[in-house]
Amino acid sequence: MRRVRFFPIVAGLTLALGLGVPGIAYAATASTACLWDGSPHTDGLAISSGGWNFRCTDDQGTPTWQSSGRTTAHSTVPVPGADTNPTGLFSVGARQPGTAYDDYCVGDQLIPGTDDVYEAYSGGDGHLYWHAVAPISQWSFDPGAARPAPTTRTGSLCHDSNLT
Repeated sequence: MRRVRFFPIVAGLTLALGLGVPGIAYAATASTACLWDGSPHTDGLAISSGGWNFRCTDDQGTPTWQSSGRTTAHSTVPVPGADTNPTGLFSVGARQPGTAYDDYCVGDQLIPGTDDVYEAYSGGDGHLYWHAVAPISQWSFDPGAARPAPTTRTGSLCHDSNLT
């Protein structure tokens, strides 16, 4: 009697979750979509941001934004700035202007995050992180676009390359 009761539950879950159903193939492709500010973009899609063109690619199963050169076109995606952890919001290769979130220290000197453009990279631990890849002069802000606010931190918060 237990098998009879258990089988409909397993069959129902299998159908509900799409396990073993050929018509659910699109679920695998959705995982290869690139993220930009939390919005998914399909493999092959091109966008513009900060004076650069990017294309969503599948790099061995990792959704990745590949830069495909400069552009004079306005940004086609939001530009919030690198103001939060990129995990779950951006894919590898996405670039954003730096913000105070990205401030860091070299010795006892503060380096404002707003001085650079940051790119999302995989830390190999399932998380993404921002790292500086270019001076902010290589980012084109759209007319009327808000620029990141200057940092309120000072070098007094830097001790032996640690921001306190």
